[in-house]
Amino acid sequence: MKKRLSSLLYIFCTVSALLLTGCGSKDHHGLSPQNPTSIKVWHYYNGALATAFDDLVSEFNNTVGRENGVVVYSESMSSVGDLEKALWDSANEKVGAPDMPNIFQSYQDTATALDKVVPLVELDNYITEDEKNSYVKLFLDSGCIGTDKKWKLFPIAKSTEVLVLNKTDWDRFAADTGVSTQDLSTWEGLTDTAARYYEWSGGKAFFGRDAFANYLIIASSQLGHEIFQVSDGRESLDFDKETMRVIWEHFYVPYVKGYFRHVGQYRSDDAKLGEIIALVCSSSSAVYFPTEVTPAGAPSYAIEHMVLPLPNFDRTAPYAVQQGAGMAVTKSTEAEEYASVLFLKWFTEWQQNLKFSVNSGYMPVSVEAVKTENVDSYLAENPTRAIVSDTLHVALDENSRYIMYTPPAITGGTRARSILDTTMPALAIQDRAAVEAGAPVEDFLTEAHFEEWYEDTLAQLQECCKGSVK
Repeated sequence: MKKRLSSLLYIFCTVSALLLTGCGSKDHHGLSPQNPTSIKVWHYYNGALATAFDDLVSEFNNTVGRENGVVVYSESMSSVGDLEKALWDSANEKVGAPDMPNIFQSYQDTATALDKVVPLVELDNYITEDEKNSYVKLFLDSGCIGTDKKWKLFPIAKSTEVLVLNKTDWDRFAADTGVSTQDLSTWEGLTDTAARYYEWSGGKAFFGRDAFANYLIIASSQLGHEIFQVSDGRESLDFDKETMRVIWEHFYVPYVKGYFRHVGQYRSDDAKLGEIIALVCSSSSAVYFPTEVTPAGAPSYAIEHMVLPLPNFDRTAPYAVQQGAGMAVTKSTEAEEYASVLFLKWFTEWQQNLKFSVNSGYMPVSVEAVKTENVDSYLAENPTRAIVSDTLHVALDENSRYIMYTPPAITGGTRARSILDTTMPALAIQDRAAVEAGAPVEDFLTEAHFEEWYEDTLAQLQECCKGSVK
């Protein structure tokens, strides 16, 4: 009897062990609805963007997360700079710094550097080829970092740049002068149109742009010279003088002449004040374009908008920037890594992806979500502001027709971008102020003045990037 009971007990324990193994960590990667795994996400969204992100986090927690035993907690660090500081404090175990999050929003250069201190998950470990094929390949490729180009940044939303017009004032100008939006398809045409607007309006500026570094980087690539290059692990700098001269002619020169302007923090601020009627901005920030103009000392008036594709240089292939941080997953337990990727996959399924895009102004990243018929169907069922819909359509059109360019991650990349972002605009603002104070505009249009700017900017880039000039 004892032997029989012992045998039965052995069989019971063996079967129980097999059952536990079959339902345990191997199949479910350690997840359990009875004992949920907590995942922490850090991002830099704020305002409406943070609300759109957090709403989807809540939806995940109440559905797929609850079913699988995953709870996601999201925290906004308010800005890219604040997020990067928090990440480095955590990575370096600075006193008082919180632990590294499971998921964090990051650009290529930051992720590449952090990966050497706090290893990041190779996402291929948790995603099948069929699942990868459901994403736009360009967006996946932008998440491959390091010299070995491992996929470690998960795309969740992307943006590009668009041209937005104050249609109300543009229509009056066009009716009087015969200009058309086709004139704004090239930088040469836009510059000429800005000169005509200056004359027609009695000395008002026509155009301004955000993120000047994008203009330099994209225009230079379009004209045959990729400023920052990485080949076989070696970084180089191609800051071509003739190319910069062309760009100078279509930003600095019209700015000093009064055709372009930069007053507030963003060009949408300038459009609201009536300082300009056309601007280039990120597709994700076009939603801030004003609905009325409030000029100083004059009555406010309502305006309509018009969203157009980014201009290009004449007789060149169309280029536009492809930007937007991805999500990195830090190495931890199998359960936490799997849960992190489970959330990111759910977040980028096309219905959720479109919901976030419509609420945030970003482009979706899944193949289904970028299809026009799906976008139109979603917008028909979920009406939104006209400028959001218009911007999304133009951005997706650019994505299908333009060469979408992402600058490579390089040493000192953040500082290098800051140099490109500031040297020419700061000089243009300074010199325009001098002209308005009475200095002859011709004094600033000399070859020597361009040479001085070029050599100074080149020296700063070389010092920052330790690159070489071709």
